[in-house]
Amino acid sequence: MSTKKGLAFLLVSIFLGGCLIRCTSDKKKEVDPSPQYRTWSSYLGDPGRSHYSTLSQLTKENVKDLKVAWSYEADDWGQMQMNPLVVDSILYGVTAALRVVALHAETGEEIWQFGDSVKVWHSTSRGVSYWEKGDDKRILCTRGSDLFALNALTGKPIASFGDQGKVDMRSGMPESAKNKFVISNTPGTVYKDIIVMPLRLSEGPGAPPGDIIAFNILTGDVAWVFHTLPEKGEEGYDTWSTDPRESRTVGAANNWAGMAVDEEAGIIYAPTGSAAPDFYGGNRLGSNLFANCLLALDADSGKRLWHFQFIHHDIWDRDAPAPPNLLTVTQDGEKIPAVAQVTKQGYVYLFNRLTGAPLFDIEEVPVPQSTIEGEEAWPTQPLPIKPKPFARQSKDLTEADIGTFAENRDELLEFYASADKHQYAPPALTPKFLLPGYDGAAEWGGAAADPEEGILYVNANEMAWNLQIGPQDKIAEDTPMGQAAYQKYCVTCHQTDRKGLEASGFPSLLDLQLRKEKTEVKEIITNGKGMMTGFPQIEKKEMEALLRFLYEEEIQHNVVEKVASDTDETEGKPSYKHTGYNKFLDSNGLPGINPPWGTMHAINLNTGEFIWSIPFGDTPQLGERGKGTGCENYGGPIVTENGLLFIAATKDGYFRIFDKHTGDLLWEYALPAASFATPAMYEVNGKQYIALACGGEKLGTEKGNQIIAFALE
Repeated sequence: MSTKKGLAFLLVSIFLGGCLIRCTSDKKKEVDPSPQYRTWSSYLGDPGRSHYSTLSQLTKENVKDLKVAWSYEADDWGQMQMNPLVVDSILYGVTAALRVVALHAETGEEIWQFGDSVKVWHSTSRGVSYWEKGDDKRILCTRGSDLFALNALTGKPIASFGDQGKVDMRSGMPESAKNKFVISNTPGTVYKDIIVMPLRLSEGPGAPPGDIIAFNILTGDVAWVFHTLPEKGEEGYDTWSTDPRESRTVGAANNWAGMAVDEEAGIIYAPTGSAAPDFYGGNRLGSNLFANCLLALDADSGKRLWHFQFIHHDIWDRDAPAPPNLLTVTQDGEKIPAVAQVTKQGYVYLFNRLTGAPLFDIEEVPVPQSTIEGEEAWPTQPLPIKPKPFARQSKDLTEADIGTFAENRDELLEFYASADKHQYAPPALTPKFLLPGYDGAAEWGGAAADPEEGILYVNANEMAWNLQIGPQDKIAEDTPMGQAAYQKYCVTCHQTDRKGLEASGFPSLLDLQLRKEKTEVKEIITNGKGMMTGFPQIEKKEMEALLRFLYEEEIQHNVVEKVASDTDETEGKPSYKHTGYNKFLDSNGLPGINPPWGTMHAINLNTGEFIWSIPFGDTPQLGERGKGTGCENYGGPIVTENGLLFIAATKDGYFRIFDKHTGDLLWEYALPAASFATPAMYEVNGKQYIALACGGEKLGTEKGNQIIAFALE
C-alpha cells in the first residue's frame, strides 16, 4: 500500500471537481431523464449493465481527432480485463497483479495504490465496486477468497468491515468449502447497503456449491444466501439424482460472470454456470436446477422470484458468460421492462424482467442422446425462435466452410467429416465439432444495450473446438506421488507429455525449471492464474511431490504411495474425463473454419431482427488477405446515445469506433498491448474521456501494463 506525494493537493482538487460535477448534474436532472447514463460509477456503466452513455461531446464527425489524453503504467505486467470505474474525478482500476489503483481521471496521476507488496497474485480482475452513503465512500475489491472494503479517498482498509477491512467470501458457504478454490474475478453488484458477489469455483469434482451470497457493506456480515444447489426441501432439489449439497463430487452452479440489478423493482438478475464436474454428468443425473439459469432474486432477501434454465443437465460447459442487460422493448405498442441474456451458444434470450415471461417464443427441441455408460443427456434443450443466433452453429456448416487459408485442408476435412456436428450432441469417446466453441460466441465482456430503444450490440467469437471425453485415468498404487498429482490436477489442460496446448492458452510445462521459480509455480497452483483454477486444497506433502515432478527432480523412494484416495476430490470420481481444450486450427495456427472469425452485431430486440452484422477485427498474419477476416475477441463494447460504438477487445490489438446505426468503421488506433476489456466513458470538468486497460497476454499477444484515456484536444 502506498500514497503518492501531492495527495492533499489532489484530494482538494477532487472534492472541488466532484462538487462542480455534482452541482452541474443536479441542475441537469430536471431536463435529463437518464442522468445515470452520464457517469461510470458502476461496473459496465450502470446497475443494468447497459454499457451505455448519453455523453455527446464525441460525435461521428470529430472522433477522427481523438488523441491519447494520458496513460498510466502499472508496476506489474500481464493480462488486465478490468472495466474502470470513475467517481467524481477519480478513476479506479485493477492491475495485472490485483493491485487496486486510484488515478486522477483528468491526468492519470496515481493518488493511491492498494495491493500486496510481497506476494504476486496471478489471477485476473474485471474491476471494483463503489458504494457511498453521505461522506462514507467505499471501494470493494477482491484478492483470493477475501473481499476488501477500502476508503475510496485513501485506499486504506476500513477496519469496521469484517476483520480489519476484509471478509472471507467462503464465510457464507458451508464448512466443506473452507479450503476450496473460491475467488471472484468480477465486481460485485451493489444494492442499498449490500454487495452480492459473483464467485469463481473449480469446475472439476469436489467443487464447492455456487451459492449466491450478499454481504453487508458496512459490517461484512452475510446478509443472505441463495442456494443454487438446493437443499433438501427447497425447490429444485428433485431435479438431481443425488443430494447436490451432500455429494463429494457435485458442486458449482455458480454465478461468476456478474449480475444486473433493477434498483426500482428491487430485483437482482444472476446468470449461473454449469454444475461441476463439467462434461460428464453421470454423478448428477437430472435437469440440475439452478445451474445454467437466469435467476431473478428479491434483492432485499435473496428469495427466488422466477428463473429460466438455458441448458438442462449441462455437459458442454455452457455457462452464461456475461451479466444480463436491462432495457425497455416495445411490442404491440406496449413498452415492456426487459432483461436480455447473451450466451456462449450464440443465442439471445429475452424476458419480461418483472414476470419472467419470454418475449419471444422458446421451443424445447429434441437433441441427441448420450452413448456413454452412466450418462443420461436431457432429451430436449430450449431454443429461442427469435433472434436468430449471432454466431454460426456447427450443424449449419458444410465442407465448403472448411480451410480457405489452410495448407493442410485435406487433414481438416478428414477431421470435420469424422466429428459429430449435431447441435447439443453429448460428449463422447469420438470427437464432437463444437461451434461456437468452449469460450463461446458471447464472452465475459458482454453486450451493450440502448436501454430505451431496445437495441442490443454484441461481439462474438467464431472459433471451432474439438470436444471429447475419455475413460478416467486409473492411477496405479505404485505411481510416484508427484506423477499421480500431475495426472489428477494438471493433465487435462497441460497434457500427458506436459507440452500443453499453447494455441488454446495452456502453456508447456517442459523445462519449467529454466523459466520460473518454485515459489511462483506453487502460488499459481494454489491460487490459479487466468483461466486456470487454483488448488488450495492440495496438502503440503502432495504439493512438494508435484513440484518435484514438474521440476524433473529425482523422486525420493519413500514417496510412492497412492495419492490421498479418501479425499473429497477423489471419492465418487466420475468415470469419464474431458480430454483437453483443443482448437480446430490449421497447420499455421489459424482457425480451421472459413472467416469471419470474429463478428459484431446490432439486434433490434423489439422485433427480434438483425439491423447489421460485420466481421470484427483483422488477421495481420495474412497481410492484405487478413483484412475483414475478423479475429478472436474478449471484452465488450460501449455505445452512446448520439450514435457511436466503442470497442477494443480484438486479438489484433486495435481500439475501434463504429457508427452504431450502420456498423461502418469511423476510427481505429493501434494500442500498445491488446485490450481484452470493456472501456469506460466519463466526463471531468466538461471534457469527455474514454479509458481502457491494455494488458494483452491472452491469445498469445504481448503482455502490457497500461491504462490509457482518450479525449479530444
